[in-house]
Amino acid sequence: MPVFDRLYIQFLYYFNEKRDYYECHEVMEELWLEEGRSPLYQGLLQIAVGLYHFQGDNLGGAVKLMEAGLEKLSAYPHSCLGINLELLRVESGNYLRKLKQYDEAPFSFYPIQVLIIDSELERQVQMLKLAASE
Repeated sequence: MPVFDRLYIQFLYYFNEKRDYYECHEVMEELWLEEGRSPLYQGLLQIAVGLYHFQGDNLGGAVKLMEAGLEKLSAYPHSCLGINLELLRVESGNYLRKLKQYDEAPFSFYPIQVLIIDSELERQVQMLKLAASE
């Protein structure tokens, strides 16, 4: 059974449940530094920060971070770290295309999900969700 870092579990909780992309950044940056600056963690971090920038009306920052995140995530398999990484890449790529066409076709912010495919990881994220609601 894989063991998932508590910071990674927190990242997924903030990303999927709270949609608090600033907190995503905080916890993932800590994990990224602890784990030796993995491009995989950095790519996930940059997708979250891209969403954070778009929420804050920083279109340029959103485009830049989404591009950088997608570039880093492109080197990894379809699924890893207990998530469907390919689906995240597709959804982030679609978001990026819309961001690049924003001037011609503005749209409101909408969240994307990280699809968790590992049952133990899903259980741990749900446990964190329950603990946070108490």
